[in-house]
Amino acid sequence: MPTGTRARTPGPSVKDKPLYEKLRDEGNSKAKSARIANAAANTSRSAIGRKGGASPSYDDWTVERLRRRAAEIGIDGRSSMRKSELIDALRNS
Repeated sequence: MPTGTRARTPGPSVKDKPLYEKLRDEGNSKAKSARIANAAANTSRSAIGRKGGASPSYDDWTVERLRRRAAEIGIDGRSSMRKSELIDALRNS
């Protein structure tokens, strides 16, 4: 091995070493490369990195759920709002 270079070995915890090496060559960190390589080895590769599904529309939520969400965000007056008012307040926050 030439001086100043090290062999990159991902270690025994990485399940898909070729993918790990490809990700490292692209400039990803060791941790990110290992995370992606292990996730790819555990699931369908087409599912890796895909975002979750769409959230249901506020129109489909119950008033109770809308009020809880409004409380999380800190919307004042939520307890006396009708469903349509809660939806407007949440969409505009």
